[in-house]
Amino acid sequence: MFPREVISTGPLILRPPAERDVEAQVRACADPETVRFLPELPVPYTAQDARDYLRTAEAKWRDGGAEFTVTGADGGFLGSIGLRPPDVRGNVEIGYAVAPWARGRGVATTAARAVTDWAFGHGVGRVELLAELENLASLRVAYAAGFTQEGRLRRARTLRDGRRADLVSFGRLAGEGEAVFEPYLPFFADGYLSDGVVRLAPMTVGDAADFSRMLAVPSVSAYTLGPPTTPEEDEQRCRHTGWWWLSGQRLEVSLREEESGAFAGHLQLSQVVPVFGQAMVGYSLMPDFRGKGLMTRAVRMLVAWAFENTALHRIVAGTDVGNLASQRVLERAGFSREYVVRELFPREDGSWADDVEWLRLRPEAK
Repeated sequence: MFPREVISTGPLILRPPAERDVEAQVRACADPETVRFLPELPVPYTAQDARDYLRTAEAKWRDGGAEFTVTGADGGFLGSIGLRPPDVRGNVEIGYAVAPWARGRGVATTAARAVTDWAFGHGVGRVELLAELENLASLRVAYAAGFTQEGRLRRARTLRDGRRADLVSFGRLAGEGEAVFEPYLPFFADGYLSDGVVRLAPMTVGDAADFSRMLAVPSVSAYTLGPPTTPEEDEQRCRHTGWWWLSGQRLEVSLREEESGAFAGHLQLSQVVPVFGQAMVGYSLMPDFRGKGLMTRAVRMLVAWAFENTALHRIVAGTDVGNLASQRVLERAGFSREYVVRELFPREDGSWADDVEWLRLRPEAK
C-alpha cells in the first residue's frame, strides 16, 4: 500500500483528489479529446460523476494504489494521474489525463516521470503504461517519460462506437537508466510539406477511401507486393500512421494536388534501419494525375526533408524491372541505378521479376 503523500516535482504539485477539484474536473471531462480517449467516462460528465470519482480514488488508495490531482504551484487544477493497485506479479499500471487548458506544457510527462520514480522508491519493480495507438499525445508522454515500448495489444479496447482499438504497451523498470526519447522521424514542422504544386501530409483515416481506391487500380496493384487488401485493412493502415511515425518505424504520407486539393497518391519511407542510416522510399499515383511530374516533385521534396531533418544517410528504392515509369521518377529525383536483383518479385502468373535497385546518398556524402 502506498502512503498518502504529496509529491512536488518541478512546477507541479501532486496531491490526493479533494472536493475542491469537482468544478475543474467537470470542465476537464467535457473536453472532446478527453471523451474520445477515455471511453469509460460518463457523457455528459456531471458534478455527481466527479464526486463518484473522489470515492473511486479513495478506494484505490485503500486497495493499494494511488490517485493524484495534478496542480500548478498556484494550486490550479491541471489534471489527474494514478497507479492501479499492484497485480498478482507485483506490477502497477499508470494512467493520466491532462485538462485541455494545461496541454502542451509537459504536465503529463513531468507527472508520469515523478509518480513512476515515487513508486520505485516504495518498492515497485515495474510500472506499465497502456496507450491507445491513435492517442499520439499519450504516446509522446510514454516515450518522453522514459518508458520503453514493448509491444502492441491488438483490438484490446472497445471504443464508444463499438470499434475495437489497439493499445501500445510500455514499461519502466526500477534501477534501469531512463531512456532518452529522440524521435528518429520527426513530424513535419508545419504538419505538411508543400512546394506550391504538391502537398504531402501524414495519412489519416480520412484518406482511407481514396487510398483503397488507388490500390485497386490494376496499374498500381500490378506492382504491389502481397495479397490484395480490404477497405477495412486500408483504414487500419491509415490509423497506424501516427504511431509508426512517432515510434520511428516508418512514415506514410498522402500526396495531394495543391490547386484542386484532390488525393493524387501516396508515399512512404519504410524499412527504416537506424544502424545503417537507411530507409526505403515507395510511392503510388492515381492514373488521372500521371504525366504531370507530380510524383517526381513529391519524391524530391520528401527525400530533401529526410536528409535535412533526420539522421538518414541512404535512401533506397526497388522497382520492378518492367516498371519504367517508376524508374523515370527516381532518375529525375536524383537517384542512381545501383544493381539488379534477379527474380525477386513474385508475379500473379507464378513467374518472377527482376528488381532494379536505386540509391540517393545524403548530399554531403557524395
